[in-house]
Amino acid sequence: MTVKDSFNVRGLHTTWGNPQFRDYVADSDATVVERLRQAGAIIVGKDQRALHARRYGQTANDLYGVTSNPWDTSRTPGGSSGGGAAALAAAMTFLEYGSDLVGSIRVPASFCGVYGLKPSAGIVPLAGFQPPGTPAGPSAMTYLNAVGPLGRSAADLRHRAGRDGRPGRPGGQGLLVALAPRGTPGYRTSASASCSTTSARPVTSEVGALLAGTVDALAQAGVKIVEGWPEGVDPVADYESFGYHVQLFFAFHQPGQDPGPVSEFISQEHRRMAARAAWGRYFDDIDVFLCPSTFTVAFPHDGRPFEQRTIATPEGERRYDDCRSGSRTPRCRAARRGRADRDDGGRLPAGAQIVGPLYEDDTALAFAGLLGRVTGGYQAPPI
Repeated sequence: MTVKDSFNVRGLHTTWGNPQFRDYVADSDATVVERLRQAGAIIVGKDQRALHARRYGQTANDLYGVTSNPWDTSRTPGGSSGGGAAALAAAMTFLEYGSDLVGSIRVPASFCGVYGLKPSAGIVPLAGFQPPGTPAGPSAMTYLNAVGPLGRSAADLRHRAGRDGRPGRPGGQGLLVALAPRGTPGYRTSASASCSTTSARPVTSEVGALLAGTVDALAQAGVKIVEGWPEGVDPVADYESFGYHVQLFFAFHQPGQDPGPVSEFISQEHRRMAARAAWGRYFDDIDVFLCPSTFTVAFPHDGRPFEQRTIATPEGERRYDDCRSGSRTPRCRAARRGRADRDDGGRLPAGAQIVGPLYEDDTALAFAGLLGRVTGGYQAPPI
């Protein structure tokens, strides 16, 4: 298997896509890599990632160049874990470990037609997932960032590192964490799914048609469909709040940035916790929430400065930062659901995002298995 070039792997370079780190070679393994080796994994190399994971939507840097989508090499595989998703889709690797803050696992999984898991916060240890240099101090912002696997089936995603069992750290020593799914077979045959998107960031017609077809297929398979967003959840306001918390995350990790007044932090934290409580109530009765991974299929490479980039869609130009994955929902993973037709006669993958209850990752994984059987699962790109 391979891992993202953000994890320390003993004897291999850790660059984070930064030419300043081109000569750095790690002398120890990240906890994730250590656990994977103990389980029998053979780490054969690392995958390309966007520079410091800050340029979501594409995977490119000045050290290794541009990564392309195996479905159409004129297009992006997504970012920042685009190297791993492209390698999986092209059958260059069997399993990959990446990271996700605003969609760095989910968007590449969708664009490349593979599966990816953003685990519940705190389940997978972050030790050794860091740029070269002195490790950053502990931060309470871990509710945003997570590291997790990508694979070509939902079953592959169960191979994930468990909590860090070192002194002073929570959790056990095992590779896997038993986050039991609901129901005996891993999902209820009457599992409920809700499918929607935000009016502020509507999906394109091609993605919308695929999602509607997926919902119909699930209903025919016996899944109870409940339309609409959970009561108490405002997707537009929560999306704006998520943007604030992302800025706060980087302010914590990059000294010198101004996080803004304390009053705004208090207001945004109240909104975050209110949304979290609303999602908790929702999952008392609903098993999973189904929504788009992102609003579009893979788009062409764009080397312009980040703030000048736009995305062309059948409905016109869209803001580049619209490709951030979904609203800030409790637990998300991307699963292949189909391919969208293009004007030039080609077809591109588009993925659905399955959101499950906090710390019930296996509920989402089990439902992803059902979704794969209903929609056909992974298909190899025409390379």
